[in-house]
Amino acid sequence: MLLEPIRWEKNSIVFIDQTELPAKFRYIRCREIDTLCSAIRKLKVRGAPLIGVAAALGYALAAINSKALTVAGLKKDLKSAASKLAKTRPTAVNLFWALDRMEKKLSHASSNNNVKELRKEILKEALCILDEDRRMCRMIGKNGERLIKNGDKVLTHCNAGMLATAGYGTALSVFYAAKKSGKKFKVYADETRPLMQGSRLTMWELMKNGIDATLICDNMAAATIRDRGITKIIVGADRIARNGDAANKIGTYALAVLARYHGIPFYVAAPSTTIDKNTRTGDDIPIEERNKEELIYVGSKQTAPKNSKVYNPAFDVTPAELITAIITETGVYDIKRFRRI
Repeated sequence: MLLEPIRWEKNSIVFIDQTELPAKFRYIRCREIDTLCSAIRKLKVRGAPLIGVAAALGYALAAINSKALTVAGLKKDLKSAASKLAKTRPTAVNLFWALDRMEKKLSHASSNNNVKELRKEILKEALCILDEDRRMCRMIGKNGERLIKNGDKVLTHCNAGMLATAGYGTALSVFYAAKKSGKKFKVYADETRPLMQGSRLTMWELMKNGIDATLICDNMAAATIRDRGITKIIVGADRIARNGDAANKIGTYALAVLARYHGIPFYVAAPSTTIDKNTRTGDDIPIEERNKEELIYVGSKQTAPKNSKVYNPAFDVTPAELITAIITETGVYDIKRFRRI
């Protein structure tokens, strides 16, 4: 099953509402930039690559909706839209990469086009970003597939699949490519507290695609690695620093430590757009902290006192020294030795 998490249709953005899964599968049609920003903040649209694609399409949407009659007026409207989008999620670098690319396109094209043509050029660039993400994800799967062996038992965390990208996925694309090549393996998925992206999204996606998948809660990971014989861990990333440190969903760092203790490889799968060459180390990656209600409630059910003190970072950083290799669309890289493998 190939999902289309996001698309451009009739001058609007259509995307899956991921907060409704797995109980309900529905698309939302977004015609306004403010609606898109709210959807990103509320995780209706989520996953670093998908957020980047959504930002590019949002930029195009703002161009289409602008009432400006001059290039200067259009630039002003797009500057406002980019500012709104940039404030939605601070950690996923794909968001800022996409906005920077769109703004460069605007700057390059504006000197040679009228407002009507400029809108067309901006939309064309956004659609290129969408198509490129799909192609990159397929290549990540192709490059990472050789790391999967018959009989493997692989642990993954959060959702780095089709739902987190424009299609096909990053970490999960490795599983889809391995299945397509006929390999037999099992996947274990952490539930990924507090918002359950592993249980709600990854399990739903893996099962829909015929992958032999088993759900565990987060605090079962160590015992599962030991007792079920996990052979490797593959996760996604929201930002990779220049030195190879990688930010991913909270709980990823703990899995990397467990992998080192148990002597199994720990892989990060991400497109090159997730590598932030302007961020020197993981210490420089901004970590989003989310609202306390995500921990005090599970869905609508209260599970802690309302006045509880809460620490709720959405991501943590795994040091490069704990990462065996990074899988990208261009190959698999041993970052400790700075070479392709």
